[in-house]
Amino acid sequence: MHKFKELGIWKKSRFCSKIYNETASFPSDEKFGLINQLRRASVSIPSNIAEGSSRNSNKEFSRFLEIAIGSAYEVETQLLISEDLGFLTPEKAKELCQQLEEIIKMTSKFRSTLKI
Repeated sequence: MHKFKELGIWKKSRFCSKIYNETASFPSDEKFGLINQLRRASVSIPSNIAEGSSRNSNKEFSRFLEIAIGSAYEVETQLLISEDLGFLTPEKAKELCQQLEEIIKMTSKFRSTLKI
């Protein structure tokens, strides 16, 4: 069992607050579209890390980390779509995607260190 609050990957993945801030300026008709999708997927990243850390086996924890990585790729896709639609500037989309890339790399590396 891992203490999730001490994990660097969990701390870094709390960037979901940035997603909330950015989506606040999206058009209101996206409330149940991209805004909801981006927020839910971004919150899923630290949530799955935290939930997985409570599991009794590294195999189970590894599975939750895999889900967190999948959520990160989902967020990246939605950020790129948001850029395509003009809801995000190319610079902001790039900045957020770079942060996601770092989270994905860190999580993948951490996952590979787990003895399954």
